[in-house]
Amino acid sequence: MIKTVDLTKVFRTEEVETTALNQVSFEIKEGEFVAIMGPSGCGKSTLLNILGLLDNPSGGQYFFVDHEVSKYSEKQRANLRKRNIGFVFQNFNLIDELSVFENVELPLIYLGYSAADRKKRVEEVLEQMQIMHRKNHFPLQLSGGQQQRVAVCRAVVAKPHIILADEPTGNLDSTHGDEVMNLLETLNKNGTTIIMVTHSQRDASYAQRIIRLFDGQIVTEDKATEFVLASTEQTEQ
Repeated sequence: MIKTVDLTKVFRTEEVETTALNQVSFEIKEGEFVAIMGPSGCGKSTLLNILGLLDNPSGGQYFFVDHEVSKYSEKQRANLRKRNIGFVFQNFNLIDELSVFENVELPLIYLGYSAADRKKRVEEVLEQMQIMHRKNHFPLQLSGGQQQRVAVCRAVVAKPHIILADEPTGNLDSTHGDEVMNLLETLNKNGTTIIMVTHSQRDASYAQRIIRLFDGQIVTEDKATEFVLASTEQTEQ
């Protein structure tokens, strides 16, 4: 589903050139749950932006659902993105002036769904995520856990092939964080491919595979069970 070959991203100013990604190559298959980990500034967010078709790489190749997209224009990327990708952000990115229903409905409006189809799909996903009782509330009337649940609803309402999650539990307590991770795990079990950037070993344990970045390069790729076991042994020592 996703493949990168020697992916590179360089940011340039008049005085400084910074290599955020340096020849990054990997594959993600349909239906996988992959966590991307690493210290701040290692290139995680840059990589997620490219995978999410929000930015182009400076070099290398990026194959997305059988399209080589590394040189796509913004319009081409947007057309591919809106039909294939759902985003879950650390800061929720809900629109305060819109109700829960309206926030979740927004992607369907962009895709041209009829009003009847929008209502049916939004109510289905709100029921699924157990937030239907809040459909007429506004984001500021919700707890952090509820806001993130709405953000997950918005990400999945158009049935995307892939969900990209950027620190999805970063602003939540452990109880609400576990709730969001369980939702993502359920979506993955139902066939959705999930790529998640996280600092949390606890969140990473939900993934099947962990890609670890350092200084813009992949330093390790492990099955999540192996990574968590190694981390536990280090803690005990």
